[in-house]
Amino acid sequence: MQRRFEYPANIDEDEAGFHLVTFPDFPEAATDARSPREALAEAVDCLEEAVAGRMKRGEDIPIPSPVRERTLLIALPALNAMKAALYLAMRERQISQGALALKLGKNEKDVRRLLDPEHATQISALERALRAIGKRVQLVVEDAE
Repeated sequence: MQRRFEYPANIDEDEAGFHLVTFPDFPEAATDARSPREALAEAVDCLEEAVAGRMKRGEDIPIPSPVRERTLLIALPALNAMKAALYLAMRERQISQGALALKLGKNEKDVRRLLDPEHATQISALERALRAIGKRVQLVVEDAE
């Protein structure tokens, strides 16, 4: 199954002139900023934190809902998208951190780091881990809007 980590976001200006960003797929995630440009930058951080929080709590990460009129797509940065993909693949295949560590010839601490959104993991290590549980990483680069 192919999975994208781009989520629709609503940006609305409030009565004080702030630009509020909310995510339909993450009701717990919201941020605001004085300008639309700042709001977009804050939206990426907000999305990262929402996904990281769900991973830390052992919760599901939703499939992005369809883009509707007046919504923008916010992409999870590549490194965190790969960590989220590994997290979801392990849940889907019911593979524990210990079992993945055995497959990789690593210790469980190394696998915890792979899943830690705050750890600067090498992309090649995430690719190996995903491949070890039957997943393939595909990179797509598109024109910015």
